[in-house]
Amino acid sequence: MHDGKAKSLTAKQREALLSVLKARFEQHMQRHAGLAWAKVYARVDGADDRLWSLNEMEQSGGEPDVVGVDDTTGEYHFVDCSAESPSGRRSLCYDQEALEARKENKPKGSAAEMASRMGVELLTEAQYRALQALGEFDRKTSSLVKTPANIRALGGAVFCDRRYDTVFVYHNGAESYYAARGSEGCSRCECPAPCAPIHPQCAGDAAARRARQRVVARRNCVGRARLRSRFVT
Repeated sequence: MHDGKAKSLTAKQREALLSVLKARFEQHMQRHAGLAWAKVYARVDGADDRLWSLNEMEQSGGEPDVVGVDDTTGEYHFVDCSAESPSGRRSLCYDQEALEARKENKPKGSAAEMASRMGVELLTEAQYRALQALGEFDRKTSSLVKTPANIRALGGAVFCDRRYDTVFVYHNGAESYYAARGSEGCSRCECPAPCAPIHPQCAGDAAARRARQRVVARRNCVGRARLRSRFVT
């Protein structure tokens, strides 16, 4: 995990990360049908900040992989695709406010703060459901998702998991944390201009975003996301 050093990788770290990403990409083509690693590589190899964030996701157990392309921006989307919530992002409450409000037995940090430090964002419920359409995740753990402002204002936080071949959504106090609850993440990397996007993603005003999210869910790819991540509380 990041400890305050410059957000860049050494040549050895870069080579190792790209090798892992390539192998995972080729092993799970069902997550990104129609995409070619050569085009993904052409973009991520020169994006130091994105590679740094992807490495943070990888080192914390997220196993990031490509899940689609934004049809508006042409950005590739990497999302944590580990079978269970990343082992390096567990026992965290929801956000910094919740962490500061907890008077005793404080966790080591918060999911929202860690995501920000890694250069990622939490997945929304819709994005989490879309990810679950690509495979089976969180069958033993659960993942915090981006909590709607109205719920958070009342002290709550939302998390999801997969049980009985069904995705469930739950709530808990934002200050709560558990050893088997985490959160999902995604990274965006712009592709070169000649690369035609193939998956519609959320863009434009609120109505357009909602409409595109429905299309995304049907096409089994994650909606709009920057660097989004699964965190366990």
